[in-house]
Amino acid sequence: MPAQTSPSNRVRGGGAAPKPRRNAPPVLVRQMRGGIEESVHRGDIVEVDAGGRTIRALGDPDHVVNLRSCVKPFGVTAILEAGGRKAFGLEPAEIAIMASSHSGEDLHVRTLQALYRRTGVSQAALATGIEGMPLDELTRARLARDGERPGEIRHMCSGQHSVFLLLCRLNNWSTDEYWLDEHPAQVAYRASVATAFGTSPAKLRLGIDGCGVATYAFPLREIARAYAFLADPLAVPAADPRSSVAPSLLIVRDAMLAFPELVAGSRDRIDTSIMKALPGRIISKGGMEALRGFAILPGPRARGQAAPASGMAIKIEDGDGHDRATWAASIEALGQASVLEGQSLRVLSRYHRPITPDPHGRPAAEAVAQFELAPLGELLR
Repeated sequence: MPAQTSPSNRVRGGGAAPKPRRNAPPVLVRQMRGGIEESVHRGDIVEVDAGGRTIRALGDPDHVVNLRSCVKPFGVTAILEAGGRKAFGLEPAEIAIMASSHSGEDLHVRTLQALYRRTGVSQAALATGIEGMPLDELTRARLARDGERPGEIRHMCSGQHSVFLLLCRLNNWSTDEYWLDEHPAQVAYRASVATAFGTSPAKLRLGIDGCGVATYAFPLREIARAYAFLADPLAVPAADPRSSVAPSLLIVRDAMLAFPELVAGSRDRIDTSIMKALPGRIISKGGMEALRGFAILPGPRARGQAAPASGMAIKIEDGDGHDRATWAASIEALGQASVLEGQSLRVLSRYHRPITPDPHGRPAAEAVAQFELAPLGELLR
């Protein structure tokens, strides 16, 4: 009988399993309590332009990571490329939530239910699971108080799964086991992701995400490059194979910018908070295990100087189960890149140096980002 390969070691879609890296990444965030360093969080950061030119980097920009929920803005293009916007009359709010990792609040549920009623999609077909959902603590407490079991529509990935269900509805495909790799909805989604990343579906490295569908692994700089593409889709040259999906990606970008509370949530979600602090200037999208992508639109940065679009990707090595390192590193990196400054930086202060309170509400510890993300041109002088 042949040896079995465990799912955690399986590589689907080509390529050998990546080797563990030998050098530890730099320390990005230190957890301080009473002046004593209790722990450190290491990680990697890279900022690139739409052509892939590295602007800033710290650590290993070629570190291969799973996209997890950072894939969602690119996957939505699958239903748009298939003609779903016209066929279903998709509204910007509905497109935004299909790119989201939402909190499971009532506003998210109402948006999806209205979409399902209009398109004839059955909510019962969702297969996300419900473990740990909804993310929003107040909503979760209210459901528990009322004895209500959260449905899968409150799962943070139900918007993404709606793309698969709409593809099935549009093409008369069965929704049975729509999460499997060989299902045509997954094939279509995979093709759109590959196009957005400038590769082919056969070259994608696949794993299984927490909600049961595929996740895709890329070097960190390629994730940053994809987010630069999201920031300014129409700036990609016509000869670039990614240009075929640029009009659809522009629709996704504008929908996310218009509805930041549908991208994450109305209470204490860093992605929404960053986008509201800089309206119309940035898309922030997190994924599990402490990955975050930023699509930074062209426009003024420090001292009013204009800058082209760019993408930034940040990965905290240990997965950051408390979110504190991802929060602190994200705000610090955007500040050093002159994306955040002045008032926008002040309104995000609770994420910049996250506080751990004691039972009486006193600040007991704080996460402090300490690194230098200098432009590569300055480092080479």
